[in-house]
Amino acid sequence: MNFILSGTFTLLLGTTTLFAQQISLKNGGYEAHLQLNQATVLPVRLSVESQQKQKILVIHNAEERIELHLKKQEGDTLIIPFPNFDSELRVVASKKRRLRGFWVNYNKTSNYRIPFEAVMVKETPAHDTPSTNLTGNWESYFSPGTEDQEAAVGIFKQTEGIVTGTFLTETGDYRFLEGVVEGSKFYVSCFDGSHAFLMTGSVSGEAITGTFYSGKHYQTPWKGTRNETFKLSNPDSLTFLKEEKSLVHFTLKDLSGKDYVFPNAATEGKVVIIQIMGTWCPNCMDETKYYKELYAAYHEKGLEIISIGYETADSFEEQAAKIQRLKERHQLSFTFLVGGKANKGTASEQFAMLNEVISFPTTIFIGKDGSVKRIHTGFNGPGTGTYYTEYVEKTNALIAAMLAE
Repeated sequence: MNFILSGTFTLLLGTTTLFAQQISLKNGGYEAHLQLNQATVLPVRLSVESQQKQKILVIHNAEERIELHLKKQEGDTLIIPFPNFDSELRVVASKKRRLRGFWVNYNKTSNYRIPFEAVMVKETPAHDTPSTNLTGNWESYFSPGTEDQEAAVGIFKQTEGIVTGTFLTETGDYRFLEGVVEGSKFYVSCFDGSHAFLMTGSVSGEAITGTFYSGKHYQTPWKGTRNETFKLSNPDSLTFLKEEKSLVHFTLKDLSGKDYVFPNAATEGKVVIIQIMGTWCPNCMDETKYYKELYAAYHEKGLEIISIGYETADSFEEQAAKIQRLKERHQLSFTFLVGGKANKGTASEQFAMLNEVISFPTTIFIGKDGSVKRIHTGFNGPGTGTYYTEYVEKTNALIAAMLAE
């Protein structure tokens, strides 16, 4: 069977001599999932919509919309890339209004794929009545009681049986999570083209026990206790200068392969943000979108941004190409450099004046005199609500004050 795609994302069933039957992906909601393992599926809220006479797929994570546009067709397979990451859906559409195939993530191993399926539904499936309300903050631990234990703050809001929220950690947030509460059990999930996160949980009184799944290979237990006052370490305190008055300096390659030395004449007397990031990193992408706004507001007043990408690809050429695609996709005007392989040890060696780089992203704020004013580890993006807005207000005020010095 061969499907040929028209300009309006309508699929035609071909015969040897003519197009005998038309199959159309109808606008509406689809019940979709990723098959993480034989027993576990990650629910995905998917819709098909019309946009400028084209059909698009939209993945919904709470209030986040990820719009997917068809790129090309190979035989029966439709190739639909994610807009922000090097991954794509490779699916076949049937006349039963079903999409079936794989999510392929090229930032993982060469053959990292998870089965994906979507079926059109006329109405939202019914769920059992919840017997608990998750609204509030939860002191949480992933891999509790092990050397890999990670503290987090679970932030949830529940409306009837629907729950949204995220987890804050010391290295960033888990972005937009949403799910369903039935009885005393629940799940929340996120699928954004880089993350495939699923957290299941069971509530007993003021405590949660559950399992965290990331992609098809990783799972670990997690637990939480309701605690409205629990806080993590200050993200401005985790990475610091080994010597208080040290200056930041480095030599790295730009996207064309030429040496870029910092500091330099172009940055002298400027306020500079140095972003240590990777195009594969969703927290980094949230931060980059914010920095685009910051650059537009303050570049003419003396702000420079230098973004250094640490990539999953092996060669410099492939690393530079990934960064170049990011720059073009989001129309970013600030400076981009290639750090090398996505490895915190590599970044720590290149920034030897710091105690260590423990997270992508990590950002260094440098004043007009070349001194470091702040080093911020991780990034809590728009999925964290007031945490994000407060960080934006604080950082905007810091940049304005540094420019005024």
